[in-house]
Amino acid sequence: MTVTGGPKPKAVQVADALREDIKKMKPGDRLPSQRDLMDRFGFASQTIQNGLAALRAEGLVVSAGNLGNFVSDGASSNNGVRDDIEELRSQVQALAERVAALEGRSVPSGA
Repeated sequence: MTVTGGPKPKAVQVADALREDIKKMKPGDRLPSQRDLMDRFGFASQTIQNGLAALRAEGLVVSAGNLGNFVSDGASSNNGVRDDIEELRSQVQALAERVAALEGRSVPSGA
């Protein structure tokens, strides 16, 4: 059962708020530290990380490890990730076809 119209997940709330902040920032600007974000939102560390991960996946933020998270300049594209996903899909499809062919060749020995 899917519930609609309910409260947004906390990580989505973090990502939404940071998206608005990013609109007022310049590429290369540093986002607040994870500790600062935990204090700001009152959420657990993992929730903050999940929100930041969503922004990285969208290409809005880049991580520099212990140095923090920075507003992306837009130059880094997700094309590499998309290509990898497409390759994985292709491999899964090929494996599914092979499994189907193997299953079709096996004859149950119900004798």
